Amino acid sequence: MLDIKFIREHVDEVREGLRKKRSDVDLDLLLALDEKRRALIQKSEALKAEQNRADKEIAQEKDSDAKKITIEKMRVLKDEVRHSEFEARAVEEEFVNLMMRVPNLPDSDSPEGGEKDFRVLREVGNKPEFLFLAKDYVVLGENLDLIDTARAAKVSGSRFGYLKHEAPLLEFALIQFAFSFLTNQKNIAEVVKEKKLSISDKPFIPIIPPVLVRPEMMRSMGYTERGGEEIYFLEKDNLYLVGTAEQSVGPMHADEVFDEDALPHRHIAFSTCFRREAGSYGKDIKGILRVHQFDKAEMFVFSTPESSRDEHMLLLGLEEKLMQALKIPYRALQIAAGDLGDPASAKYDIEAWLPGQQNGKGEYRETHSASSTTDFQARRLNIKVRRKNGAQEFLHMLNGTAFAVGRMIIAILENYQQEDGSVRVPEVLQSYIGMKEIKR
Repeated sequence: MLDIKFIREHVDEVREGLRKKRSDVDLDLLLALDEKRRALIQKSEALKAEQNRADKEIAQEKDSDAKKITIEKMRVLKDEVRHSEFEARAVEEEFVNLMMRVPNLPDSDSPEGGEKDFRVLREVGNKPEFLFLAKDYVVLGENLDLIDTARAAKVSGSRFGYLKHEAPLLEFALIQFAFSFLTNQKNIAEVVKEKKLSISDKPFIPIIPPVLVRPEMMRSMGYTERGGEEIYFLEKDNLYLVGTAEQSVGPMHADEVFDEDALPHRHIAFSTCFRREAGSYGKDIKGILRVHQFDKAEMFVFSTPESSRDEHMLLLGLEEKLMQALKIPYRALQIAAGDLGDPASAKYDIEAWLPGQQNGKGEYRETHSASSTTDFQARRLNIKVRRKNGAQEFLHMLNGTAFAVGRMIIAILENYQQEDGSVRVPEVLQSYIGMKEIKR
C-alpha cells in the first residue's frame, strides 16, 4: 500500500507510475474519497466535541426546563453523530478497498513497456554444442522414466506430474545445495564483495513455512487485487494455498518492529507451491514447465529502506552464483514496468538456456526472479524498523528464487544430455545425489 499523504503530495508522479504499470485504478476517485473521508472525520469530531459540551451542560444545568431543552439537543446530536459515523465508515471502506488496488510504483530505472520489453543485462555461460540434435526434457524425462505426466493426468488432471527414480534425488540435491550455499556466510560475503555492496554478509536463516494463508495476510502481501485468479482458495476453510513461499514468510512478522541492528533479516524457505495457471491456457501443456503444483526454495529479506537496493543486487548475485555453480548458461533481465506485479517496484529475472526447445534450436526460459517491494507490503502488514534514535518507519521487503525445482530439473536434463540419451549430473550436485550419470 502506498502512503496516502505521498499520493496527495505527488499526484503527477503517482499517475505516471500507474500508467507505466498499466493500472486501471481511478486516481481521481481515490483523491475525492480521501477528501470526503477527511471532511467526514472532521465533522464527526466536531459533533462529538459538541456532544461532550452538551453532556457538561446537562450535568451543570439546574433549571429543569433548560435541562429538557439541552437533553433534546443531545438526542438530536446523538442521531447526527450516528449518521455521520455510519457515512464515514461507508466512505472509509470504499476508500480502503480502492487504496488496496493501487499498485506499488515502478522504480525509475525499470524499462517502460510490457512482457517483451525487458532489458537484457548480460548473458553468462557457454551454450552446449552437441554433435547430435538436442532433445527436449519431455522426451528425455520419458525415456529415462523420470517424469510421468500421463499417470498424473489420470490421477489429478492436466498440469501435474510424477517425479520418479533419480528425479526426486535431483530435487533434494538442489534443495540441499541451495540451503547449504545460502546458510554459508562465506558465500554471501563473496557476492557482497564482488558487487561492492554496502550491506551485511549475514547468512540466510532456513525456514519451512505454512502453505495455507489467511485471506487478510494474502491480501496484505498484495496478491489478491490483481492476479487473484491464480491463487487456490479453500472456501470451506477460508484459507489460500501459497503460490510461492514469500506469501507466508512475509506475514510472519506482521505488526512487529525490528531493531535497526537486527536488519537485514534473511530467510531461505522451502515450500510446495500451487498456482492455477489461469492465464496460460494452451501454453506449455506438455511436461512440467508450467504446472499447478511445484516445489521451490525462496529467499526473503527484511531490510532497512536505505539498504534495499543493495539487498536486491545481492539476491540477483546469489541467483547467478547458483546458476554458475550448476554451469547452466543463462541471461539476466531487468523487467519492464508494465510486466511487474502489484507489489513489485523493480524485478530481475534469470532465464536458463534450454537447448532442446524449439526442435533442438534452443531458447531461454525463466527460472528465477528477484523483486523489491520497497515498503509496499510492509505498510500493509505493519512491519517497521526501530531506529537507534527511537524513531520508527516501515522497512523494505524483498524476495528472490533460489531454485524452482521443476524448472531446474528441466535445465539440467537439457544441458547435460548425452547422445545415448543419458544425462550427466552437475558436478556440484554429485555428492548430494551419489551418482555422476542418469541412464537406463
